[in-house]
Amino acid sequence: MPCLNFYCLLMVRSLIAVRATVIRSNLHRTYIIFIKFSFTNLLLMKKNKHLIITLFACLFCVMTAQAQFGGLGKKLLDKGSDMVSGGSLSKILKQPQAISTSFKDVDKTGSKPPSFMEGKTPEPLYLLPKTAEGAYKLCAGYYEMTNKSYCLHAGTRGPSTGDGYMLAPVIGPKRDVVILILKHAEKLPDVNQRSIQVLLWAIIARTRFVDMGNDIKLTATKLLSTNELLMLEGGALGVLPASVMDKAKGQLPAAAQSIFEAENNIRRLAASGNASYEDMEKYAMLAGLAPQPDPEVPSGIWSLHPDGYYIRFVPHGYQRTTVQIYVPQELISTKPGLIYDGPNGIACPANVGAQRLAQTNEPLNPDYTKKLKVVCN
Repeated sequence: MPCLNFYCLLMVRSLIAVRATVIRSNLHRTYIIFIKFSFTNLLLMKKNKHLIITLFACLFCVMTAQAQFGGLGKKLLDKGSDMVSGGSLSKILKQPQAISTSFKDVDKTGSKPPSFMEGKTPEPLYLLPKTAEGAYKLCAGYYEMTNKSYCLHAGTRGPSTGDGYMLAPVIGPKRDVVILILKHAEKLPDVNQRSIQVLLWAIIARTRFVDMGNDIKLTATKLLSTNELLMLEGGALGVLPASVMDKAKGQLPAAAQSIFEAENNIRRLAASGNASYEDMEKYAMLAGLAPQPDPEVPSGIWSLHPDGYYIRFVPHGYQRTTVQIYVPQELISTKPGLIYDGPNGIACPANVGAQRLAQTNEPLNPDYTKKLKVVCN
């Protein structure tokens, strides 16, 4: 019955937001059954006596379930302490980051200096035609777009003057779900950038879906399908108590300690249900400047994309990035059908203490009255 009460409370709370999430969890497996309710579903409920009876039963047991949550938190903390003696701490420390892309994954072959396209005027990238999936169809020419970008590395510092960013692939266990979120967000302008960033922080901090607050869950359910939500569970962690954190940090190099601690603080905030964007940002973004930029990777450096065109990133904080692309005419002649799809790449800093930035196909303040000078077929 305690588990039933827990499911019922989650269902009743979620129905208020016109969503229902039923979560069942034990030591070995986590199941998520996600049901989206529309007004049509609500009308159909009138004809489904079994569903109505179940919902009323849930309402009846809510108060009992509420009373049990106080003890649940203590049990979770006790379980976290048992991790150390049970040998699970080493497993936690060996788990990969949700997104593990680093500058080691950057291919610097064919890169060009910041002066590469000096004196040339770019055209708006967002005016190029798009594929059904939202990627830009590239034509020969020089293009530019300032788009939404997102922080994908908690416990590091934001971009600073002099930091060089290069193209890197999206790598890590949560690669696919992060790309899906960014792609789906393009079609859902009502989901604001801050809400998406909070969800991404929760994911890169390896927060379990079952632990996320209702606001974060609601954002996730808007952006992900039932099957896609299941992708949030694998490799996730609970909130680790102070005793576990102290022992864990003692086994980590200094550079990794702040990231590990920031992720745990974000998991705690994500589970609290009332954490603001500013609260999370405080842990995700360290104050002050990152270490000295790498002189061999200057700000404005150009990367050679695997498809043969050139691309560079100029961040304006972590929320906005100017992307510039140069497509040589001879490349179009030999490789027709080229596209640029922002979410499939990361703007990765050479400075290991700075933020890696997820890119999008969403322009900020586009001017659609402008016309392209190049002819694109």
